[in-house]
Amino acid sequence: QVQLAESGGGSVQPGESLRLSCAASGMFFSISTMSWYRQAPGKQRELVAGINSGGSTNYADSVKGRFTISRDNAKKTVYLQMNSLKVEDTAVYYCNMLRVGLVSWGQGTQVTVSS
Repeated sequence: QVQLAESGGGSVQPGESLRLSCAASGMFFSISTMSWYRQAPGKQRELVAGINSGGSTNYADSVKGRFTISRDNAKKTVYLQMNSLKVEDTAVYYCNMLRVGLVSWGQGTQVTVSS
């Protein structure tokens, strides 16, 4: 049974930064693709960034150049460094793990960007 625990969310002003963390329990972290999704009120959940087991990354166009996803396999943790935050980045951010055909989700962490 895999559990994902997100942390690092909060309330910031436009232009500021946050770093989200997602700690995983259980096996297969190092061979998993880890992703961050977000869901704003009234909108569908969308992919923000992903990183595969080889370290290759992909980003939504809306966050390219501002967000960076990384992973530490020894700590079974994936990070999302978010810089130059915008009001439109406000959402609940979810960690996602995909491995051997199985998908797991965290509970989510709220990020609020407002002036």
